This record gives sequence, C-alpha cells and structure tokens, in this order.
Amino acid sequence: MVRVILILHLLGASVWVGGHLVLLLAVLPKALRLKDPGSILAFEERYERVAVPALLLQLLTGLWLANRFVPGVLPAFTFVDRLHAVIATKLMLLMATVMLGAHARLRIIPGLTLERSPVLAWHILLITVFAITLLVLGAWMRPA
Repeated sequence: MVRVILILHLLGASVWVGGHLVLLLAVLPKALRLKDPGSILAFEERYERVAVPALLLQLLTGLWLANRFVPGVLPAFTFVDRLHAVIATKLMLLMATVMLGAHARLRIIPGLTLERSPVLAWHILLITVFAITLLVLGAWMRPA
C-alpha cells in the first residue's frame, strides 16, 4: 500500500513540477517578450485542470505518508531530527504554495494586464522554486 501511495504522490509531483517548469521556462518568457499576457492565461486555463487535482493528490498522499513517518504530523514541527525537519519544511512550503497560488488565482489572473504581468511572473517563479524544493526534500526523506 505504501508503494502505491508513493507512486500516486510522485505522479502528482510530476504533473505539478513539470507543468510549472514549462510555464516558467517556455510560456512566461515568450509572453513577456511578446507583451502578451493572454498566452499565460491560455496556458493557465488548460493546465489548471490537471494541476489542481495533481496538487490535491500530493496533499492527500503526502499527509498520509507523513503520518506514517511522524504519527499525527504536527509533532514534525518539533524538528527533533532530519525526518521531522523535512516533513515540517514540506508542510510550510505547501502552505506558502497554496497562499501564493490562491493570491494569483483570485487577485492577479482575473485582471491580468501587461503592467501586472511581472507580479504574476514572480508568483510563477516562487511556486516553481517551491515545487522543486518540495521534490528535492521528498527525495531526501528516509525514516529514521
């Protein structure tokens, strides 16, 4: 069962990280160069259909896995060892990702203009860096 949950978690991470890398490295530079925020919106509209379920899948499977390593999950915030620290850090990055994503979705994207594109670009960069960091931390996780 643990392997199935881990595989689902990794599939969600693949969609999340991969999509944000495409957005950051391919879609965003072209949109900024052409001064066309519409291409970002078009990508976001299509990608969001798979990205949000992938993030939810990661959330559910990640909490399940974390609970296996640190029962109750909240004790991870004691940072008593490497495993606790990694789980707590991943949870904090998840919260930051959700807050940035919600801010972008609710405040920036609905009224996106050329002038507001740099603000969205920073959101995209940060969420992508958080996603890669989550992936790297996950690769380092090993129960004590």
